Amino acid sequence: MAKQKLSQKQEAVWTSYQRMRLRLAGQLNQELAQKTGLSEADFEILSLLSQKAEEPVRALALRCGLEWEKSRLSHQLRRMEARGLITRGECPEDNRGTVIRATELGRKLAIEARDCYEQAVQRYVMDVLTPEQLEALGSISERILKQLEKPHRS
Repeated sequence: MAKQKLSQKQEAVWTSYQRMRLRLAGQLNQELAQKTGLSEADFEILSLLSQKAEEPVRALALRCGLEWEKSRLSHQLRRMEARGLITRGECPEDNRGTVIRATELGRKLAIEARDCYEQAVQRYVMDVLTPEQLEALGSISERILKQLEKPHRS
């Protein structure tokens, strides 16, 4: 079976999407770092932890919620613990597991980062799209996410 190549139009759309995705992620990361000292990875973890108030979250649940590899999460948590953003401890129900908590500093920075992040998303995405474009973006995103959830076919 011959592989289908992208048309010129498809290639142009894909290239534009890739440039937008990378520049938007870079801009959001830069603003988060400048205003809060957090990386986007720090922010993702602290956001999930802050949803649980001060309750500890199992590392496995955090990894599943982020859809990260175990080693990536482990390295990120080690860096965040060294900076005083989180604490790690043994899981009382399972000695093999680890529980994670945001520190007071981590919770404070998570609140600041949420505000910064929402303002940036508003400025770079919501303010420049029409309601119809926003609806289309949501629809496109959901459709692609559903496709990615299907078992991979070669």
